[in-house]
Amino acid sequence: MDKLKRVLSGQDAEDPGPLAEVVDASSLSWSTRLKGFIACFVIGVLCSILGTCLLWIPAKGIILFAVFYTLGNISSIGSTIFLMGPMKQLKRMFEPTRLIATIVMLLCLTLTLCSAFWWENKGLALIFCILQFFALTWYSISYIPFARDAVKKCFEACFT
Repeated sequence: MDKLKRVLSGQDAEDPGPLAEVVDASSLSWSTRLKGFIACFVIGVLCSILGTCLLWIPAKGIILFAVFYTLGNISSIGSTIFLMGPMKQLKRMFEPTRLIATIVMLLCLTLTLCSAFWWENKGLALIFCILQFFALTWYSISYIPFARDAVKKCFEACFT
């Protein structure tokens, strides 16, 4: 019966093999995916808020801010893996329309952590956090149809 369903739905008529059976057996239900998304996203937001609160600590506040803010953004981005799966998320991240935004965002995330841990430069960490915010915003609006064009037109109207 399963083979008939696959043929009628346009899938291969061949037996999917043991790997496909394992993937099907370990897939999450929609409610579990939604709960995972919400939990991961809330953890990301809380890390970002905690990082902002740690910004005001005198000694290493900016470094703690950079680390928690970056971990919060990574967790927030990772939360979408629950909704669409890891492979589909990676494919969509590296589509031609958002390739540059993805690369800049990942570069800013990496440079923020490098400036906090290895270079120990507070000024660079803050600059990279600001760039990270703009890169993540630009990346996020790439999922909304025509949002980038609207933002571009808004800035053009403001500066002309």
